[in-house]
Amino acid sequence: MNTVPARLDHIVLATPDLAATVGEFARRTGVVPAPGGVHLGHGTRNHLVGLGGRSYLEILGPDPEQPEPGGPRPFGVDGLDAPRTLTWAISPPDLDAAVAAARARGYDTGDVRDMSRRRPDGGLLRWRLTDGGSPHPSGLVPFLIDWGSTPHPSASGLPVTPLLELTATAPDPDEIRSLLALLGTGLALSEGPAAFSFTVDTPNGPVTFD
Repeated sequence: MNTVPARLDHIVLATPDLAATVGEFARRTGVVPAPGGVHLGHGTRNHLVGLGGRSYLEILGPDPEQPEPGGPRPFGVDGLDAPRTLTWAISPPDLDAAVAAARARGYDTGDVRDMSRRRPDGGLLRWRLTDGGSPHPSGLVPFLIDWGSTPHPSASGLPVTPLLELTATAPDPDEIRSLLALLGTGLALSEGPAAFSFTVDTPNGPVTFD
């Protein structure tokens, strides 16, 4: 199987300490992630690295400059004690059609909702994504995203570390494969506890993150 999933939009590496994780990524790879922006009202911000083509890595963590959000931060960031690759996103050609098709075949991707992020230059990015509804709880099944008319983050001059592979382990790989097939993508899977691993090509050679 191709170890770069079809329709990959981005990989989410979440952390309880954004500055420390960005620094560690830079030390290991020789590439400094670019500031992405602030998720206002959600208590998080991110840094980004291009993965080649129309895909990127999102390093996401708490934003110390925002007040405590009214609810939990996205992706369970509040419960992390170390950086962890939590999930990934795909970008289907038609988000609403993909959601409807998955539901018709027995998989609920969750409802589609609007999101936004303020870039460091003040520009506002807007996108739509599935909110999780009743997905596989491991995060191995991706959420869906549509950037609409907003310029894609990968087109914003990001530093790039080409993605060599994204792989995962799962207690029941066949179950995950069947759900991924409903979404028109795939993931190199083997049996084991639910977890991700991705490898990027860098000036320091291939580097793997979990």
